[in-house]
Amino acid sequence: MTTSNDLFVLGVETSCDDTAAAVVCRRADGSCQILSNEVWAQHDDHAAFGGVVPEIAARSHVERLDSTIERAIAVAGIPFDRLSAVAATAGPGLVGGVMVGLTTAKAIALAHNLPLVPLNHLEGHALSARLTEPAAFPYLLLLISGGHTQLIHVRGVGDYVRLGTTIDDAAGESFDKTAKLLGLGAPGGPMVEAAATGGRANRFDLPRPLAQRAGCDFSFSGLKTAVREAATSIEQPTGQDVADIAASFQFAAARHLAQRTEKAMEMISPPEGDCRLVVAGGVAANCSVKKMLQDLCAANSWQLMVPPPKYCTDNGAMIAWAGAERIAAGMTPTLDESLSLAPRARWPLAPHKDGGKLGSGRKGPKA
Repeated sequence: MTTSNDLFVLGVETSCDDTAAAVVCRRADGSCQILSNEVWAQHDDHAAFGGVVPEIAARSHVERLDSTIERAIAVAGIPFDRLSAVAATAGPGLVGGVMVGLTTAKAIALAHNLPLVPLNHLEGHALSARLTEPAAFPYLLLLISGGHTQLIHVRGVGDYVRLGTTIDDAAGESFDKTAKLLGLGAPGGPMVEAAATGGRANRFDLPRPLAQRAGCDFSFSGLKTAVREAATSIEQPTGQDVADIAASFQFAAARHLAQRTEKAMEMISPPEGDCRLVVAGGVAANCSVKKMLQDLCAANSWQLMVPPPKYCTDNGAMIAWAGAERIAAGMTPTLDESLSLAPRARWPLAPHKDGGKLGSGRKGPKA
């Protein structure tokens, strides 16, 4: 049964190559009910190019977003006049796609006189664990996706401190490039995981990035180079060779993620409240990565929380939920403020723990 204090929020997500819309209800007690979650994947549109083409992605969003929103509204059974607000990704991401989603959300807000909550895409991932279980603040977030690899101390809604980030490539990007190198197709993460199932993870001794470096930053460029060298060293690779390379890479990537995450665990000491590690982003759906992190948490008496796979990848429900969380926390911008916000290709979610500026130096592009 609904109450007058329940929030019904439409979420729109178009930051990369998934066109997504969802309606969620944030109950008065803080719990979440996902009423719809529609995602239109564009993998086939980009398959011939070996990666996401920004112009094609933006055009696909234009063609599909209206019908995706219509389905989300219809499945939820919540008409526009019952919505409490609209939330939309305003960045970071492919700016053409972000522009499509944010402009559409602005139009809906104006047409139906609704509050509009422009959101950082990373905040959607940061709060996604709270979609399906009561993940109390604070917690350590490992965000691993195609464009981002970060460790963030999540202290509350809108209160984030970045502990570490990648100094070159993102984890998901390295999976995608490995899949392309091995001729596995797209999406890269699931393809590498499938190929690795029959592979020997100990056949190729791949490097341990930043093993002697303090802090908890990440690096994946060296792993990609090592995978290329392993592949080109075999004149006519067999299916087993490909499986072995995929398994070796997957193991090395998971090990790197776990080792740097352990460093971040040590940095939050003594921990505030219970010890929780939340893992979000598309790479969180990888079973090998998840198993490595489960072992890490068990060894350190931490609780591991991973959203269901459909909420790890880009989706509208996490955007709608993040919008509802901000509204409940009293962080609703005025409509004029929301309408004036331009799409952003880069938008850091959290300041560095030492107060360093983002957007300059080696860490700028990936921050």
